[in-house]
Parts: sequence; structure tokens; C-alpha cells
Amino acid sequence: MAVLVKVLDSAERLAIQVHPNKEFALNEFGSSFGKTEAWYILGGRQINGVEPYVLLGFKEGVTKEHWKALFYKQDVDGMINSLHRIAVKPGGVFLINGGVPHAIGSGCFLIEIQEPTDYTLRVEKTTPSGYRVADSTCHLGLGFDKLFDCFNYETANYKETVSRWKPEPELIREEQGGRETVLIGRKNTDCFRMHSLEVNNKIACSNNGVFCIAVILEGKGSIVVDGYQMKVKQGDEFFIPASIEDITWHNEGQGDMKIILCYPPD
Repeated sequence: MAVLVKVLDSAERLAIQVHPNKEFALNEFGSSFGKTEAWYILGGRQINGVEPYVLLGFKEGVTKEHWKALFYKQDVDGMINSLHRIAVKPGGVFLINGGVPHAIGSGCFLIEIQEPTDYTLRVEKTTPSGYRVADSTCHLGLGFDKLFDCFNYETANYKETVSRWKPEPELIREEQGGRETVLIGRKNTDCFRMHSLEVNNKIACSNNGVFCIAVILEGKGSIVVDGYQMKVKQGDEFFIPASIEDITWHNEGQGDMKIILCYPPD
């Protein structure tokens, strides 16, 4: 299917990690897919007084040699401080290309769309809650030297990092019944697409011959296809086959019905 969509709720900070890009995944795992991913922030909560955040991208001055030294000392604070800490808010979107170091902080509630692999290389041998991570789980059998080859060592300041990995939404249509916005589009990546749909009355959509994964964020209503009607509500997730060409979304609640639409690569 070439794409995977899931909903995550982080009770603790995830270990600092990196995913392979397509070239690395092909060379080392024999896979045509890496693990580029994107996050749509649904919400969050304080945990132990800490507001939700993500760690993303190397700060200026971090080199491969410095990163390896932090790893072999297991200087977790040093590794955390080598990445940019970015506060998250509902509606925020982040794109994480293969090779970019990152970690989801505690208290984040999000939708993740990704290439369909589980290739995750880790640099923390103990999780924040104290769970010991086997070496093979860190480097996936590649060895630690190869693990460090997976990282992209481009560095940037905070402003450049946010500009690079937090794409701006693009409104593509607005009509009486609602509006559609591109969150992750073809100009951002060739791995997947993500749109948002806000329905205040009713609005028609065409899948243009590709399947779609839909998640209802807010509200309730129905979808109508060839005269068949199905009720939908907040929290529903469902699959729309490529053979269904046209769908009409009907809002039947008090406020706007909000939907995330996830598409495979072209």
C-alpha cells in the first residue's frame, strides 16, 4: 500500500532516533521504502509539569564525531541538547525526512503518516522510564558504525529548522460548503500526501483514482457515495478504496466537521 497511518499518544519522551532514507534502506535492508514520516498534532497535555514538545534536527556545531562521542559516553543530556526543542500546538505539522534525528516528547497526541517500515535506529541504550535497549535494537544488526552513517549531519539554527521541517499549510479550495487544505504535498515529499477538510455544510471530493485513509478529528456527519450513506463521527478512521471516485461529505453537527485525509505516493 506504500503508506502507513497511525495515531500516537506519548506517555513519556520517546528515545532519540533516526530512520533511513530510501537510499540507505535499499542498500542496507534491501527495501524500496525508508521511513520518512510526518506528524499532525491533535493536541497534548502536561506530564510532570512539562508542556508537549518534539526534538528535531541537529543544532549548529554538531558533527558526526561529536555525536558519536556523546553516544559512547551515553551522555543523554548532551544528545538532547544537540537537538532543537520545539513546542507543539494542535494543528501543527512536522515533516521528518529519513536521516533527520528526532524524538517525540511526552504528552504529544498526533497522527503520524509514514513510509510503511519499522526501521528505527536508536542512540539511547536506556529509555527515559529505565527500560534497557539491546544493542541489536539500537542498530538493527548493522553495527554501531553503520548506525551513524544513517544520520544526516546538516545543522541549522532554530529558525531555519522550523522553516525546513514545519511546512506551511496551503489552502487549495474554499467554497460555500467547506474548505480543503494541503498539509503535506508533492512539493514537500514524494512519500505521501496529507490534506485537511473542514465541512460546514457539504462538500464533494474526488480521489482521482487513488485510495485514501480518513480520520474524523471533530464533529459528526455522513459520507454519501452513489446514493449510499454512512454515518461518521469524531474518532472514526476508515479506508476509502481507489475505485470510489467521488464522495460527498455532509456535516450534521453543530460546528465544522474536520477530517484528515492521507494519501499514498503518486
